[in-house]
Amino acid sequence: MENYQYTTVAINTPEEQIADNGVSRKFLLRQVFVCSGIWASYFSFGLSYGSPTVLIAQIRREANSTDAVSLEMASWLSSTYNYSGLISTIVLAILARLIGRKRSFLFICFTSFIGYLVFYFSTTTTHILISEVIHGPLTACHITISIMVLTEFTSPRYRGVFLTLKSASFLWGIWIANTIGTFCHWKNIGILGFACSIYSSLTALFWPESPYWLAFKTRFEDCANAHRWLKGLSMESNRELEDLIKSRKDFKTSSNAPGNPLRKILEALMSKTFYKPIALSFLVISLYNLSGKIACAMYALDIIKRISKTESTAYTGMLIMDGITVLGMYVGCGLSKMLKRRTLLLISATIGVAFLYSISIYVYLINHGIISEDAIITISLLMGYSLTISVGLMIMATTILGELIPLKYRSTSLILLGCYSNLLMGTLIKIYPVLLKSYGVHGLFLFFALSASICTILTYILLPETKDKTLLEIQESLLKTN
Repeated sequence: MENYQYTTVAINTPEEQIADNGVSRKFLLRQVFVCSGIWASYFSFGLSYGSPTVLIAQIRREANSTDAVSLEMASWLSSTYNYSGLISTIVLAILARLIGRKRSFLFICFTSFIGYLVFYFSTTTTHILISEVIHGPLTACHITISIMVLTEFTSPRYRGVFLTLKSASFLWGIWIANTIGTFCHWKNIGILGFACSIYSSLTALFWPESPYWLAFKTRFEDCANAHRWLKGLSMESNRELEDLIKSRKDFKTSSNAPGNPLRKILEALMSKTFYKPIALSFLVISLYNLSGKIACAMYALDIIKRISKTESTAYTGMLIMDGITVLGMYVGCGLSKMLKRRTLLLISATIGVAFLYSISIYVYLINHGIISEDAIITISLLMGYSLTISVGLMIMATTILGELIPLKYRSTSLILLGCYSNLLMGTLIKIYPVLLKSYGVHGLFLFFALSASICTILTYILLPETKDKTLLEIQESLLKTN
């Protein structure tokens, strides 16, 4: 790093002068502290996402009529989070570029806080819809600010685990929301979400700003201080910092200057280096959503009721599926340290697709009177599906996505990816009841099986490995294969 002197950072502390490729406990705990705020946000997002499943059932049960929440309203209650996140994705990507990751995340915490207040005091389904619209930034956060923080604030060797734990936090939120809605009133979900918003905002107040954003703003001294506060002074950390500042100096000043957002977007769209990581990211997002796991989680009660015909089995099956999914996430976190990202993703997706086909065939045979429905077999198949998908696909998809996003065109990329992700997921959840009513459970699972099969094959052919590489190394490896 020519002509640059590091200042205001002590370098004579034995604890900080650690071996090459090492990260001392102090810096690891700092990274965990930063990530805990993001994990709490993901948990909060899971709470909001899981709430329609149980609140719709409760409102109908209290009114003793399914007309209390129509099929159309139920689909809107389940999908509005994603549609409200579309505009928020654009806003957050721009805010992250202009004011940084830290202040953008504080804005998200504030809107989440307000959204849960409205949710708790809701008395009609319209009020609930309004709270979901307010939660738009929280929805958009998981594909914008959260990805930025988890990839930019953490060391390469721990980044994968931190990214997988955020996925586990999201599924924890869905499970806890379903548990609360099963045994208590649905409004209690709002109290817990409110508390998570406060915790996330308190942690963010003590964060440094992202070293990557500070380098983008050519604030190199602040960048070095923030980077070393987070990652220490190991040779590995210093190399990453040197590469970061050098790469920023190599960027064209005109294309990164403030006040040229349109020019930045046009430059990205005209750059050959932009399309490959974006195309791969679109593919990973498609596989994640078309596996059907999130949509199935949103309508777990309806699906199991249609198979088992009993409400008690439906609630039990839903909670068991959620628990197995969370367990699978943590198993996957351990496996991610031993297996390559691509390998774990493909194994999980392949076995998950096999379960999708099996469930489709099983339900088809039941519907045509060829075999009798067995609650144990039903729950076992759904458990097997949930476990295999959550062990790899659910955690690896978002992990790989966060690592593929090009640094030079981060804001533009996140706008496109965030909008696509929310639109795809929202549309799938919105049409889910119609597909379920028109084609039945077996047709629905067959649709997801075929869609996921195509995505899995393409992923096998196209997706590179990203494990234990810095963001700059991943970017350079993609450039070499263009």
